[in-house]
Amino acid sequence: MSGMHADSAAFVRDSMLPQKAPPVTEAGAVKWVRENLFSGWFNTTLTILGILAIYWIFSHAWPWFRHGVWVAETIQDCRRIVTERWGEGATGACWAVLRERWTQFVFGFYPNDLYWRPVLAFALLFVAIAPVLFNGLPRKMLWFTLAFPFIAVFLLWGGSVWSILSIIAVFGVAWLAYSVLTPVNGALGIAGAVVLALAYWVFLSGAVADQLQSIIPLGLEPVRSDKFGGFVLSIVIGVACITLSLPFGIVLALGRQSDMFLVKYLSVCFIEFIRGVPLITLLFTASLLLNYFLPPGTNFDIILRVIIMVTLFASAYIAEVIRGGLAALPRGQYEAANALGLDYGLAQRFIILPQALKISIPGIVSSFIGLFKDTTLVVFVGLLDPLKGITDAVRASTDWKGIYWEPYIFVGFLFFLMCFGMSRYSMYLERKLKTDHR
Repeated sequence: MSGMHADSAAFVRDSMLPQKAPPVTEAGAVKWVRENLFSGWFNTTLTILGILAIYWIFSHAWPWFRHGVWVAETIQDCRRIVTERWGEGATGACWAVLRERWTQFVFGFYPNDLYWRPVLAFALLFVAIAPVLFNGLPRKMLWFTLAFPFIAVFLLWGGSVWSILSIIAVFGVAWLAYSVLTPVNGALGIAGAVVLALAYWVFLSGAVADQLQSIIPLGLEPVRSDKFGGFVLSIVIGVACITLSLPFGIVLALGRQSDMFLVKYLSVCFIEFIRGVPLITLLFTASLLLNYFLPPGTNFDIILRVIIMVTLFASAYIAEVIRGGLAALPRGQYEAANALGLDYGLAQRFIILPQALKISIPGIVSSFIGLFKDTTLVVFVGLLDPLKGITDAVRASTDWKGIYWEPYIFVGFLFFLMCFGMSRYSMYLERKLKTDHR
């Protein structure tokens, strides 16, 4: 062995040292706190100020929550109980108003003995949307999804079952006309389906339903739309508008990018007009002006009018979100569809739209959340939303006159739960469809 090797041989390790734990400051919660809360003087200052602000809010709000009263008949009883328990000058939340009036916040003025109908409709809603949200379920469940809107309308509004079946028959007439006329000419099939379906709906469906009802009376006790309110009203309008605005938004986004002059500029004009007009203006239009354009004596349900206007409003914003997704796709995707010999419809269905919708998921869900919260604006057209309409109705009672924060906290908390659920599903869907680097 050379002299150099002999000198270095003493430093060659002949055994492994046991593993040691990392330094305390480089692992676990201490590392996270050091890196995220105290990484520099500016971050440290903000952390201290944030802790002081949280402490100040908590120290002032916690006694109000801790002194809360859950069992009382009136707001005066609440205040008396707080004074007896915590002394003169103490303040506390009067949660008893929620215990006494929670049905009003949820169902509005829906008849008490018919609460089972909106509850059943709400339970069936989860069954209907499950195969749409989670593709692991049997595809045959989609038949119930298609039937659910008619079931929900029948349960919520009641009336004759033949009226619902006559509306379903309209789609049957359209499908039959399309099947018969399409082999002759595709455009003729579409036009014939629309014309015959509208003719049956306008001239025959009502008479057929009335005749069948007179022969075999079947139905539920009818409930007027002015009895709807609270979260039942918000969920009905929100779910209907979310369901309808997405396909309308897709059509408008594709129309805006169309090469056909008339289709393109009609879509552009509609989108720009809707985006330039406040939603409250459209709601007033639905409430006050729409009946002037209808035949005399026509009774156009106010909730249906609101759903139509809110759907048109939301579809314009969703169209722009989807247009952003379409613009984000590289040109090569369109060229690949052409190279495969796909026509416009097949290319959009199998290549373009799936990728554009995946890109647009955050924006679409954000629009849906905003749409659901905007359902509280229906109070301006005489409908009792849970935030303003029902809260004012509760506070108008002499028993609860003077109540303020408790109803708003309750309604805000329920809105948060629903919107947070939509947000979490959006994140789940993004993770599931993120196949770029797999």
